[in-house]
Amino acid sequence: MESEHHPKLSPVRAFQALHGTSNEEDQYTSLSEYHDYEPSLEFDDSELIQTTGLAPLPPELLDLPDDLLERPASDGTIEENFEEELARAPEVYAEISGSLHDDEGFVELSGTGLVEVVGDDEIGRRIIVVSACKLPPSKELNPDILLRYLMFTLDKYVEQDYSVVYFHCGLTSKNKPPLSWLWKAYKAFDRKYKKNLKALYLVHPTNFIRIVWQMLRPAISVKFGRKMMYVNYLHELNQYLSLEKLCIPEPVLEYDKLLLSKNPRAAELARQSFEKAEKLPEQTDAKVTVKESLSPPPTQQFGVSLQFIKENNANMVDSIPPVVRQCVEFLTQPDALETEGIFRRSANISVIKELQRACNRGEPISFRNDPHNAAVLLKTFLRDLEEPLMTFDLYEEILKFQTWSHRDKPRQVKILILERLPLDNYKLLKYIIQFLWKVQDRSCLNKMTSSNLAVVFGPNLAWPPNGQMSLQAIAPINAFTDFLLENQESIFII
Repeated sequence: MESEHHPKLSPVRAFQALHGTSNEEDQYTSLSEYHDYEPSLEFDDSELIQTTGLAPLPPELLDLPDDLLERPASDGTIEENFEEELARAPEVYAEISGSLHDDEGFVELSGTGLVEVVGDDEIGRRIIVVSACKLPPSKELNPDILLRYLMFTLDKYVEQDYSVVYFHCGLTSKNKPPLSWLWKAYKAFDRKYKKNLKALYLVHPTNFIRIVWQMLRPAISVKFGRKMMYVNYLHELNQYLSLEKLCIPEPVLEYDKLLLSKNPRAAELARQSFEKAEKLPEQTDAKVTVKESLSPPPTQQFGVSLQFIKENNANMVDSIPPVVRQCVEFLTQPDALETEGIFRRSANISVIKELQRACNRGEPISFRNDPHNAAVLLKTFLRDLEEPLMTFDLYEEILKFQTWSHRDKPRQVKILILERLPLDNYKLLKYIIQFLWKVQDRSCLNKMTSSNLAVVFGPNLAWPPNGQMSLQAIAPINAFTDFLLENQESIFII
């Protein structure tokens, strides 16, 4: 049968036409109103050949020898048996998942910046960034080790709500994993990883990603498919995530500028998006709002220092900010304390924003009988402090926690907490840790052990002065927080 060519159709539309996929069935989420504009990345995947069978994928993203890229164009056949490779993927799943706790061989990957945990979004969900441009050359990296590293990293965060941002820019023939690896990865990331994933942002997608997504659709649940969003330009993330928190690699920033230079309409939308963000400070991060304000109202509690709150609340008891006391007292009620997944679930962003505004205006706040609202508001307060509760001065010391001997840890921790932490910080930390001890004491019902709580609260208690916490810093901070929870009776003696 002769091939039918559709010169005016995009590769995705041609793929639909060839396989009888209707427009209604091919609906995918996109943050852009102009998702049909699909500029090429470093490799050109826009010249897929339409045939009566499966359209051949570009050699740059197939598992082909590098010298094949220099050969003449293929005759339209697929050099890699895609279906056979996908069928083989589950065979090695047990081997991969069985060695997740062995971090040997991850040292080089952990130093590349391939995966970064960049804090929380506005409603307390952890943000994990994966940058394709940081992938080492394929010749130097076993793809199974890459998959184990991703799973090993995500294991620390999948018990709470989280989002993933994937920067596709920089994936080339030199560092791409095999095509069959995509299916292997999807099978390896089972329900444990997918359940609490709230959004997967694919930044700078190509036609190849869209076509592979269509081929995998029969095996991908509709619920998971709704979480995936195409993001053609960085400014489209602005309404959901703070770009300043994302640690965007320089190649990605440069590539986004290149795309905007080729599309004046998108460039104008980007300009309007950033101008709108500047004119609406109440929709930006609370820290920025306060810093831009010359004189925050005396009732302000979010985005200011503990000293500011204390000076403007004469009736404040034991240095505990009013909003913290309200959250803790609400959450200490048995029904709230026993809520499964407390502190791991996100809340409605508009509700949290309204609670923040009411609190900053000195108005009464209502948690609407929802423990998750109070839990997220408490985490937000800690995250928005001008200086972390554990202070910038102690940050480097906390990072050394795992190097201390088992015998020295109690003494070293007491020195930090009892001698070097300011009194107001100490009183608030004691108040929060003792409350969290009550939470973990009900872990049989709420499923929040001390280690789970440490993962949630650790990054909200300590962060570096520049605000950019590296992935390597997460483990010692979480371990330090877990130690505080487990030994709170002997540490907090005042």
